[in-house]
Amino acid sequence: MEYAIVDIETTGGNARGSRMTEIAIRIHNGTDVIDSFETLINPEKEIPLAIFALTGIDNKMVQNAPLFGDIAKQVFEMLDGRIFVAHNVNFDYSFVRHQLSECGFKWTAKKLCTVRMARKIKPGHRSYSLGKLCDQLDIPIANRHRAGGDCDATAILFSRLIEWDEEGIIPDMVKKTSKDQRLPPNLPEQQFEVLPERPGVYYFHDQKGKVIYVGKALNIKKRVGQHFSGHNINPQRQNFLREIYSISSVICATELMALLLECAEIKKLWPAHNRALKKFDPKFGLFVYEDLAGYKRISVGKLSKYQTCFAVVNRENDAVKMLTGIVDKYQIDPRLCRFSTAKISRQEMLMNVDTKALPPVDEHNSLVEDALHDLDNSRPTFAILDKGRERTEKSCIWIEKGNFYGMGYIDQDCQYQELSDIRESLNRYVGNYYMNQLVINYAQKYPNKVLQHV
Repeated sequence: MEYAIVDIETTGGNARGSRMTEIAIRIHNGTDVIDSFETLINPEKEIPLAIFALTGIDNKMVQNAPLFGDIAKQVFEMLDGRIFVAHNVNFDYSFVRHQLSECGFKWTAKKLCTVRMARKIKPGHRSYSLGKLCDQLDIPIANRHRAGGDCDATAILFSRLIEWDEEGIIPDMVKKTSKDQRLPPNLPEQQFEVLPERPGVYYFHDQKGKVIYVGKALNIKKRVGQHFSGHNINPQRQNFLREIYSISSVICATELMALLLECAEIKKLWPAHNRALKKFDPKFGLFVYEDLAGYKRISVGKLSKYQTCFAVVNRENDAVKMLTGIVDKYQIDPRLCRFSTAKISRQEMLMNVDTKALPPVDEHNSLVEDALHDLDNSRPTFAILDKGRERTEKSCIWIEKGNFYGMGYIDQDCQYQELSDIRESLNRYVGNYYMNQLVINYAQKYPNKVLQHV
């Protein structure tokens, strides 16, 4: 069994948008390095100043270097049939595979990550970066952040790890089915292994413990594993995986509770890598304000972060329909309402032609207050009782006047005098329009689980 130990330097952090500027390969037979290859590469693009500051490689150094296409055949022949080894292997592997593919070489290989190997064989170190690990293990490392110097240090580290591997960890890692090989380099395997196979919410944390991603799942362990499978060179995914240092999770009784907790946590923590649920906030609403003449006006408007309104909707047309319904039902003068976010809508232009006197202020404001009062009272208050995490409990989700109030777990046999007593035992969460709709739609689908508050 032979290994190809590889280190590369690049113009950036992802294979899709960046290129290699240098590559070093050391062929290792399990005992010694038996062959070597190393060269600068013309990336055919500018090298950023930040990369030059790190590696010392600038545009002038690579202008006469071979293109990757010129060395692709030699690289392929050195790698083909050998186990690919690197420190943070998925980074190097993604670049090499991507650029070989561009040159017409279909190549895949079994992989070994010396970060993960070191975590298993030499646990307990504070850092597993190549430089710090070599310092801690007394491994010489010269010409740091150049492909040749880092590759030589990785080769020595690899030889030492083989010597120290008394439990046969490395042969087990070589297996193609080894789940450990798919995990992010900075994530301890044990944290993945102990994840529950139940519904709930999981959190990815960075090196400082900050939450960078929140997700929900019917099976937490299975879903987390899916994040790490496949060969996706998307830059967001590659950066995402490198930032994961730990995982935590919370078990939920139902998928709905997991989804609600995910939404609440994203709203609270605003993790850097959560994007999808940030788009679900409503865009429009109905606002009430008092003009200089003392009239309370109802207006369709766009929502902003610091505004409050008495009704929110996703589309402007829905807000217009709601306002039209209020005007018709309570006989509110439409000239004292705004039906569009445009400066002057066609409807408002037609209303401006009406020369009839406006109603008295008090009479008009009374109608508006009646409308708002009735709308507020029409919003339902109810609880959804469902199965708990264990047989001894029930889950409960509480909606207060049409808005998500909170959720939690109550004792299966606990007797409450009033339904409102349950409310006080729940965890309070800040909801939003999307969460409200999730619960209301669920209640409509499963009316047998709903307890109405009278």
